[in-house]
Amino acid sequence: MPDTPWWSPERHADRRPLLLARNRIRRAIGGWLDAREFLEVDPAALQVSPGNEAHLHGFATSAIGNDGRAQPMYLHTSPEFAMKKLLAAGERRIYAFAHVWRNRERGALHSPEFTMLEWYRAGEDYTVLMDDTHVMIGLAAQAAGAERLRFRGADCDPFAPYERLSVAEAFARHAGIDLLATCDGAETDAAALRAQARAQGIGVRDDDTWSFLLSKILVEKVEPHLGHGRVTVLDRYPAAEAALARPAPDDARVAERFEVYACGVELANGFGELTNAAEQRRRFELEMDEKAQIYGERYPIDEEFLDALAQMPAASGIALGFDRLVMLATSAPRIDDVIWTPVADLSPPRR
Repeated sequence: MPDTPWWSPERHADRRPLLLARNRIRRAIGGWLDAREFLEVDPAALQVSPGNEAHLHGFATSAIGNDGRAQPMYLHTSPEFAMKKLLAAGERRIYAFAHVWRNRERGALHSPEFTMLEWYRAGEDYTVLMDDTHVMIGLAAQAAGAERLRFRGADCDPFAPYERLSVAEAFARHAGIDLLATCDGAETDAAALRAQARAQGIGVRDDDTWSFLLSKILVEKVEPHLGHGRVTVLDRYPAAEAALARPAPDDARVAERFEVYACGVELANGFGELTNAAEQRRRFELEMDEKAQIYGERYPIDEEFLDALAQMPAASGIALGFDRLVMLATSAPRIDDVIWTPVADLSPPRR
């Protein structure tokens, strides 16, 4: 019933078992975190910056002060900045089921508003988060009564030991590309990556940036092979794609960043958190320069976040797309099927 509104009784009756499973999954994961002395927090969604990654798009608004003057504000794309301020304040283990907003994103796996489960461990290695996520995937399957995760013909055993491989290993295995040969620390060589891509028959343009090429190859050649049969942890991202992660201690070309996949779907993005405020500012400015070049806009930097970062303890953190996890555990075909009240789709009707 694609043209039937979600609030019609007959469609709600079809969706309701998935939504009840969603509630069970949330209780199971929240209970697991509570039992391990994580504190649930409730970060404010309205922030001075939505985030500073070039290809993330925030929702802008204005806050009217008592003097009647308007100040630009944004709905956050992640609760990360607020939660790291709490770590700086002295919290050690925290989590949030946070509503977040991302513009220019709509589809089977994307909603403009969705729920992100984010949690942090102060003083603990980022690899612990890989085990956390694997446990949560299993809890979701159990709560939904599912033996396998499923999406578009792909399936995954949520209880099998997960596969862990580096981004470099994945590129070599699935795309025939020596990725780290195009990296020198955080510096990258677009021409070298472009040449390798062409040698493998991947269509590229002369003006494609290294970052664009990495993303294209990842999406077209690597991601479709991840998380089949068992969960895949894609670890040690190139330092140039480190976002808010700290460099790996043994190789300056890579960082303590990983993503978790099941059924070819990205579920989570984790970091050994960067706490160098000067380096973080440099990365934000580079990201905003790229955003301005591509999209003609830039977002402000949250100066309080950088101040807090300088006081934040060593920590690891991760963001998991909660709705996507529910989708896979219930075999739902679209993210809107597992959201209680889906966002209105204002795109032009199909003719």
